[in-house]
Amino acid sequence: MSPEKHTLAVRIALTVTAMEFFGPAVRDAGASHALNPDWVGHARLHLVWLLGFMVLSGVVNLYLIWFRRPVLESLRLSALWQACNLGGFWVAVILQPAYGGSTFMPGIHTTIFGIDENVFAFSVLTVILSGAWLGLRSATLVSGARDAEA
Repeated sequence: MSPEKHTLAVRIALTVTAMEFFGPAVRDAGASHALNPDWVGHARLHLVWLLGFMVLSGVVNLYLIWFRRPVLESLRLSALWQACNLGGFWVAVILQPAYGGSTFMPGIHTTIFGIDENVFAFSVLTVILSGAWLGLRSATLVSGARDAEA
């Protein structure tokens, strides 16, 4: 497979996983989170700050994936940035007992195949991002071999 086909597959996978940067802004900007009157104002400020950071991160990631050159270096940066985002979610899940957190909010979240929708979605995104990492590694090897032949 050519480096271009490898990078196209990686770009598509990274685009899918980059959509997670936009999901919380859609889901958490309403009454359940940012506009929740039971939350103290300072907690809401931090959430809106985080949502702004995530949306801007999504925009920058799409730029890295589709427009910035050199391609492989840009895709590596996007993949690393996305790994930090997904990693942050898993850290929050693991530390739930320490701070009284929960991935599930009755009336807001649902389950998919008996698994909390957040855990399910982030598991799928983690698998896709892992595939993108492998594809990026393969594209790098193919590109390096091509360069060595020249």
